[in-house]
Amino acid sequence: MNLDLEGGRKLATEICAMIKEKPLSELPGSPEVAFFPPFVFITEVLKASEGAADVSVGSQNIHQLEKGAYTGEVAAAMVKSCGATYTLIGHSERRAYFNEDDALLAKKVEQALNNGLTPVFCCGEVLPEREAGNHFKVVKEQIEKGLFWLEKDPFEKVVIAYEPVWAIGTGVTASPAQAQEMHAFIRQIMAEKYGKGTAESVSVLYGGSCNAQNANELFSQPDVDGGLIGGASLKAADFFSIISSF
Repeated sequence: MNLDLEGGRKLATEICAMIKEKPLSELPGSPEVAFFPPFVFITEVLKASEGAADVSVGSQNIHQLEKGAYTGEVAAAMVKSCGATYTLIGHSERRAYFNEDDALLAKKVEQALNNGLTPVFCCGEVLPEREAGNHFKVVKEQIEKGLFWLEKDPFEKVVIAYEPVWAIGTGVTASPAQAQEMHAFIRQIMAEKYGKGTAESVSVLYGGSCNAQNANELFSQPDVDGGLIGGASLKAADFFSIISSF
């Protein structure tokens, strides 16, 4: 919940200008980029990104039902009709502040897929769970309840984002080894459920105080496919530096 309309438009325009000058396809990792602005900025950010190849737009959330008398809520079909192609689901802040549980998030995943949106499903442990050694159990349960009800084909359309909650907005980052360890674990449980091919095809992103200084080391880990960037995405130069870190 940052910036106003003009600020959001300016940020997207600055980033896209850098991408047009140095196309993503020419960067070593040929990364893809998706912006996740507030709902009310989606159409303007889409306009700002026109002409920037491999740039998409998504929403930060969707409602778990198709439509109805839910004043103030936004349905997946509404997001899709604005031109967005992605949506975040289960961001740690949604889980913590709005009490979104795995059963609810499974319904949101269903709505996203039914409306042609790619769900970016967020999972991760809080500090007491990490300190108690329960981080693998927590993440496995979140993924199993939120995603493993899907058949193989729709599951392959999902992106997973691992967020160590203790590293979000704190300035503390999971070490590259910690990130790799959890990403490899996520890959393992996907392989056990859907097979090795599916596990290798699904992107697993890291989100947790990733910035221009540590992105290269994080993204160099074999099972870290990219990042879910928070505060560092609010400065165009920093965000483009992260994009260029693959």
